[in-house]
Amino acid sequence: MAKKSSRSGLKVWLDGKIIRYEDAQVPILTHSLQYGSGIFEGIRCYEGKSRSAIFRLDEHIKRFLRTAKIYSMNLGYSEKELVKAVVQTVKANKLKSCYIRPYAFYNSDEIGIGSYGKKVSVYIAAVPFGAYFGSGKEKGIRCKISSWRRINSSILPVEAKASGNYINSIIANTEAKASGFDETILLSTSGYVAEGGGENIFTVKYSHLITPDASADILMGVTRDTVIKLAENTGIVVEERELHKEELYSADEVFFAGTAAEITPIVNIDGIHIGNGKPGPITKVLAQKYSDVVTGNDKEFEDWLTYV
Repeated sequence: MAKKSSRSGLKVWLDGKIIRYEDAQVPILTHSLQYGSGIFEGIRCYEGKSRSAIFRLDEHIKRFLRTAKIYSMNLGYSEKELVKAVVQTVKANKLKSCYIRPYAFYNSDEIGIGSYGKKVSVYIAAVPFGAYFGSGKEKGIRCKISSWRRINSSILPVEAKASGNYINSIIANTEAKASGFDETILLSTSGYVAEGGGENIFTVKYSHLITPDASADILMGVTRDTVIKLAENTGIVVEERELHKEELYSADEVFFAGTAAEITPIVNIDGIHIGNGKPGPITKVLAQKYSDVVTGNDKEFEDWLTYV
C-alpha cells in the first residue's frame, strides 16, 4: 500500500486551476526533473493580529517573471494574474501562515536538453512552515565556509532563481552538514564572501551593517533588500561591498537573511565564535523589526503586505 503523503489534503494551483495536491502529477521524465530547468520563488504568509498577510508578494512575482525572461520561458500569465493565483491558493488551503512556492517548468517528457517550443506549466503550492533553522532562529547557528565556490554569471545567470543553480548550494550544504555544521557559506570565484546555501549574509562591525554587493554573484534577495531598508530606517549605516573571508571571523555579529531563514544569527563559523558566541544586539533589533513588519505591527511598511 502506497504511503500517504504528508501534503495530503492540501490544494495547489496548476495551470489556472485549484486542484488537490495528490492530483498534481507529471511524468517521471519531465524535462525540469531531468535537467533542473525549472524556475521558482519562495514567499511567506504570516499570521497577524487581525488577519494574515503575504510579505512582498509583488516583488517576488516580479522576480519570478524576470527569471522567466532570462530563460526565455513564456509563463502565459501576467503579473496581476500570478499575484491573484497566489492569494487564491493560500485561501483555498485556509492557512493562517505558510510558505508559498510558485514554480514554472517544462511540462515535457521528451529526452533531450532542448527546451524551445516545449509547453511551460506553472504551479503554486502553499504549505505549513515554521522556522527553517528551528531553534537556531533564536539561539544562532554554526556555519562552515565551503570548499566549493559560488557559481558566477559567466557560468549561469545568478540573478535568475532557477532550480539548476541550487545544485551548487546543495553540494556545499551537504559538505557542511557532513562536517557537523548547520549551513554553508560560499565564496565567490574571486575569493570574496558571497552567500549561504539559500540565504544572503550580513555582518556587523563597529555598528555598521556590511553585506556583499552584486559583484560577489549573489542572488539579490527580497529579504536582503528588506533588511537594508529596515536598517537604514533604524539609523544603522549599511555598506554594500566586497567582503573578505576573514572579516566574517572578526565581525561583531553575522546573520543570514532569506524568505525561509528570515533573520537567523550565525554564532560560529569554522569553529570560531562570532563576537561572544551569542546573537548580537543589532541582529536582535533587526529581527524584531522584521517580525513587526511581516505581522502587520509596523504600519510604516504596511504597503509590503498583501492581506488574505
